[in-house]
Amino acid sequence: MARIAGVDIPREKRVVISLTYIYGVSHSTAKEILEAAGVSEDTRVRDLTEEELSNIRKEMDNYTVEGDLRRETSLNIKRLIEIGSYRGIRHRRGLPTRGQKTKNNSRTRKGPRRTVANKRK
Repeated sequence: MARIAGVDIPREKRVVISLTYIYGVSHSTAKEILEAAGVSEDTRVRDLTEEELSNIRKEMDNYTVEGDLRRETSLNIKRLIEIGSYRGIRHRRGLPTRGQKTKNNSRTRKGPRRTVANKRK
């Protein structure tokens, strides 16, 4: 397996698809990286040469991915919680932060249903 940005990407898939296994790399970002590195999108990962892999790694250095991106995101959420903004309060309570209605849906954020007395059968 080829290792890029600390992630083993799948060998049997096309490079443009394999790059999306890296946190923070979408399909369009993967296309930009390959274009800048001069690698064809249709190439399979197993067929990449060491030179092509090093070109892809150099281009990946221009993007915030994996651990750095996760850290940045969590620090942003912590900052919102500390300053007590509306979004921070929604994060703290485990509710949707982007204005969705919560009367009927949002079970993913709210968790399983609880009744007033917690005695639902």
